Amino acid sequence: MVSSYRSLIFRLSWLFAFSILLTACGSQYATRSDSNVSNLLQAQYNSWQGVPYRLGGLSKKGIDCSGFVYLTFKDQFGITLPRTTESQVKRGTRVYIGELQTGDLIFFKTAWRTRHVGIYLSDGQFLHASTSKGVIISRLDNVYWKKKYWRAQRVLP
Repeated sequence: MVSSYRSLIFRLSWLFAFSILLTACGSQYATRSDSNVSNLLQAQYNSWQGVPYRLGGLSKKGIDCSGFVYLTFKDQFGITLPRTTESQVKRGTRVYIGELQTGDLIFFKTAWRTRHVGIYLSDGQFLHASTSKGVIISRLDNVYWKKKYWRAQRVLP
């Protein structure tokens, strides 16, 4: 009887410890709040602002939209995304425009076979490498972007 009681106490202790561990892990993700993600994205923007657009580029001499997203997620979040917009759109979970959160990838159809990607910030703003202005922050309600909006994907936990 004492042995089974000790066994029960031991199991309950492990269960309690495991639940605390899960709670701690959950709070780790909870601390990755919109404000933390926003701060990391702002740091990336501060470092890359104005870098010119260059198709296939992956440096401060020139970068394209999917390359900027690729480097931002790698550098700021430790997440390796595919290099191309075509592959990035297949990652994560689809999110509808009314559910956008800071860090979501947003995709646009800019021409018949051309896609563009940016990173949602908040309040209708997104960060991206523009073909005309380089790395900038734009608004989703801009006449051009509003017409070209296609979909969004959530890749951050």
